[in-house]
Amino acid sequence: MTVYQERFYRSRPSSKKWISFTIQVKESDLWVRAKRDLSEEGYERVFQHRHTVEAYIRQRPEFKEALTPLPHDPLAPAIIRDMLLAGQIAGVGPMAAVAGAIAHYVGQDLLPLSSDLIIENGGDLFISSSEALTVGIFAGHSALSQHLGIEMGPTLTPIGLCTSSGTVGHSLSFGKADAVTIRSSSAIVADALATAVANRVRTRKDISGALAWAQSIPEVQGVLIIIGDQIGLWGDLKLVSL
Repeated sequence: MTVYQERFYRSRPSSKKWISFTIQVKESDLWVRAKRDLSEEGYERVFQHRHTVEAYIRQRPEFKEALTPLPHDPLAPAIIRDMLLAGQIAGVGPMAAVAGAIAHYVGQDLLPLSSDLIIENGGDLFISSSEALTVGIFAGHSALSQHLGIEMGPTLTPIGLCTSSGTVGHSLSFGKADAVTIRSSSAIVADALATAVANRVRTRKDISGALAWAQSIPEVQGVLIIIGDQIGLWGDLKLVSL
């Protein structure tokens, strides 16, 4: 999970075929692109899913504080069960997946209203698009930041594209990567795995080992690692210059 302090990238021009709007509920600050204005419906969904997570934390405070996986809770709400599972897959605490979880669940809720949909929550993306897209990579002070993008073909099967950083934002990271981006079928799992891979990158020498670890996880469809001027890339991710 990465929460960027500045969100200037949201102001960049987008296709006139899309409508862009933001949804803010407490700390959650989502940027949405859809084929029509769904801000009212989106606000209700963000509020609902945040309330579910907050209520569970009140019952089990360790859910918020854990830095390692917690056991499955069959009685927990679905979003909580998915965060617990993502933490187990990635070997991290469940809150490492919270931004991706909100994006994923709000995305699934809004898909029946707009089959073309992009939701960004602190650098974590839920994407369903009938058009080709290029997603820019923000990597802090790296010379590569905002000069590289990930080119994606049309995908009406929603995917998660999530980025974590050890040098950008306030989120906890044990690594020093400027950006780690993971593609997965779930934004929840992608968020947790981006944190897990970023934790493994403290120097440029760690890139190969972190890539190898990511490749061993079946849920990983692609991984990008940026630290300084060095890049590690594997899987279904196509880099392009911006």
